[in-house]
Amino acid sequence: MKLKVCGMKYKANINAIAALKPDYMGFIFYENSTRCITEKIPQIPEGITKVGVFVNARLEVVQKAILEYDLEVVQLHGTESPEYCQALKTDAIEIIKVFSIKDQFDFNKLTPYEPHVNYFLFDTKGPNPGGNGFCFDWDVLKNYNSETPYFLSGGIGIKDIEKLKTFKESKIAEKCHAVDVNSKFELQPAYKDPIKLKSFIQKL
Repeated sequence: MKLKVCGMKYKANINAIAALKPDYMGFIFYENSTRCITEKIPQIPEGITKVGVFVNARLEVVQKAILEYDLEVVQLHGTESPEYCQALKTDAIEIIKVFSIKDQFDFNKLTPYEPHVNYFLFDTKGPNPGGNGFCFDWDVLKNYNSETPYFLSGGIGIKDIEKLKTFKESKIAEKCHAVDVNSKFELQPAYKDPIKLKSFIQKL
């Protein structure tokens, strides 16, 4: 199970977290977010995949950011259509489409997206498009019937280690490609705690 650290913003902090070698680092391109990237992303080590996070952005905005920031994956956090995903997906660019879950979810909604995305990401439904800071009920994923791998997100913190270990051994986790973390490892918005993250990685 891989690890994605999302909501990175500050150069020194990006370098500190990159030294821990997560599999993915996420950079938010959504102006309403306190974690919105506002400067160039520093060079990060080979083997860490750069993910750009967008919310209902115009196609040309996303395409420009892909080139400017050398993104490898686009994560779509809004109400983007399957056709929108299809327009962005290339041999060089992978697509993560996000769906938010509360107590239940109709996984049949995913079917039209399956040919046009590489992964789904499930986070917690709340007032914000991501970053709501609490977990949804992972048992909902017992009804996941797609062959598309997914990222598990939504308020995951160091207190969830034992829960994650149990989850990893369960049938529900068969299609879980990665765990996505953000706010529970922050000292302040967009500034991650390297010590806490290192402990999480070691325990996971």
